Amino acid sequence: MGAFPFTLHATDGKARTGVLATPRGDIRTPAFMPVGTAGTVKALTVEQVAATGADILLGNTYHLMLRPTAERVQRLGGLHRFMRWKKPILTDSGGFQVMSLSNISKVTEEAVTFQSHLDGSRHVLSPERSIEIQADLLGSDIVMQLDELVALPATGEKAADAMRRSARWGERSKIAFGERDTQALFGIQQGGVDEALRRESAQRLIETGYDGYAIGGLAVGEGHAAMVEVLDFAPSMMPSDRPRYLMGVGKPIDIVEAVARGVDMFDCVLPTRSGRHGQAWTWEGSINLKNARFAEDDSPLDPSSHVSASRDYSKAYLHHLVKSSEILGQVLLSWHNLAFYEALMAELRAAISEGRMESFRRGFAARQSGRDTSV
Repeated sequence: MGAFPFTLHATDGKARTGVLATPRGDIRTPAFMPVGTAGTVKALTVEQVAATGADILLGNTYHLMLRPTAERVQRLGGLHRFMRWKKPILTDSGGFQVMSLSNISKVTEEAVTFQSHLDGSRHVLSPERSIEIQADLLGSDIVMQLDELVALPATGEKAADAMRRSARWGERSKIAFGERDTQALFGIQQGGVDEALRRESAQRLIETGYDGYAIGGLAVGEGHAAMVEVLDFAPSMMPSDRPRYLMGVGKPIDIVEAVARGVDMFDCVLPTRSGRHGQAWTWEGSINLKNARFAEDDSPLDPSSHVSASRDYSKAYLHHLVKSSEILGQVLLSWHNLAFYEALMAELRAAISEGRMESFRRGFAARQSGRDTSV
């Protein structure tokens, strides 16, 4: 039993739906977490984020430790109070930046040494320091162990080394975290696309013992097909009574395929990043509002949505905002995209509860690809 009770309400094949109960509120699974890297979900207020139906959002250790600094956030009452978000927050450990900023970072067994991308100052992020920042200074509800991931494709040796270091860092993270009733610690599986490495990683995580288990090291260059192949075996390696979190994924079709394989939690910057660049996600796939064909399209993105951005503004107006580089266009499309993602999660939960996950999965894939689903 983890720090937060996790109750499965229904299963359909490998797909699961349930609730992860936290002191700050229930997280309905499958769950999508909007990404608030620097204490903000880009372009949106917390009221707009909450209106999408999100139960939890994500913050980032690396960025917050640099600006405004985790110590300042603590002095101002913790991350929840600082950004006015009353629901749960999960914080990434900073491990992704180990990879994405590899040109200004150095990994040793003890820690990661960073050169700030802001001002060049040097910082050290160890497993213990990552836990201190997340749990004690930011006040995160769900804390992630510090891990090392590698971009794919990677040699077997490199993937194995990173996986085993991540396991050792996880053990140190667990010791630093200690026993807490109001916060949870998740471990992270690594191993690239190698099934044996993934199994070894999972076994080591289980031996250490965590409140939840994440699948890391995907959506980093391997492509959709390879990712799905890993998801055919990786989730089932984790304990069935704890939440499984696929980090950094992804496109709607990726999420549906992962849910079908037993994943419970997701995060990705894609909804808001797409929105800032004129792209909207819909039940019929993504559309580019820059396209001239929308210049006189008076229909909304989703007339059935409970969110104003999706329901009350025409594609023609959104096209005008995007073409004019108006900030409102970025706001409305980001809001719509997050609402679509949360609506997708609600539909997935309903499909699993009603035993129709496979038909939903097939129909969704067909609609996203533009195929006729009426026959």
